[in-house]
Amino acid sequence: MITLTDTHAHLYLNEFDADRNQMIKRAVQAGIKRFFLPNIDEDSIAPMLQMMHDFQGQCYGMMGLHPCSVNDLIEEQLKLIENTLNQHQFVAVGEIGIDLYWDKTFFKQQQKAFKIQCIWALERKLPIVVHCRNAMSEITALLNELKETSAYKHTPFKGIFHCFSGNEEEANRLIDFGFYLGIGGVLTYKNSGLDKALENISLDHLVLETDAPYLAPVPHRGKRNESAFLRHVAEKLAEIKQCSLFEVAEITTKNSIQIFGV
Repeated sequence: MITLTDTHAHLYLNEFDADRNQMIKRAVQAGIKRFFLPNIDEDSIAPMLQMMHDFQGQCYGMMGLHPCSVNDLIEEQLKLIENTLNQHQFVAVGEIGIDLYWDKTFFKQQQKAFKIQCIWALERKLPIVVHCRNAMSEITALLNELKETSAYKHTPFKGIFHCFSGNEEEANRLIDFGFYLGIGGVLTYKNSGLDKALENISLDHLVLETDAPYLAPVPHRGKRNESAFLRHVAEKLAEIKQCSLFEVAEITTKNSIQIFGV
């Protein structure tokens, strides 16, 4: 039996309130046995902690402030997030990043939040899980800035670039930073180009994710995504890499253990 790992899923959201236990069972039956839950904002903390408790040994939490939740109360927001990070056992700081797709109003606050949360991770030797939308150059500039800071010059970044959908050159740049690439449902979309981007990228640099309840893969595109659907992503990746589903599962799960330490 294969063991797949969903490295990014918002399974605590109310989209799953009606069938959460059954949803986890469906995933386990499909071979997905490990689930990593990224935080969004102050409202998602309690339901995420509840899932970590209810599915101990299966569901692991991260703590961070999503860029789309950043506003002009950034100091208060980050104080709450940091207090929570200090009070519980989390496997990563995430999801954090910059999103300039919907709105650029709080771009400066997003930059500040990203840098501060990266420093938390570096200080605690935790991986980061990065959300990037229309902001590749902005994020790489901030990462370079941090790496040039004397205090962190010799502390390597570790983590996942969530929902990677760039080209091969961008993939290699992120791998050079120390990131694994989070591959989800977009891989199964007909004209995404992600299949071409990953042709020459080793499985040693990839992890699998759903971003459930969002970004469902083909043949469920447009519907609520759930962790069981990760199997479709794994099968597509095996097809692209011309290897077995078992090999994809084995290597990507090993990578997730390397990142999160569990």
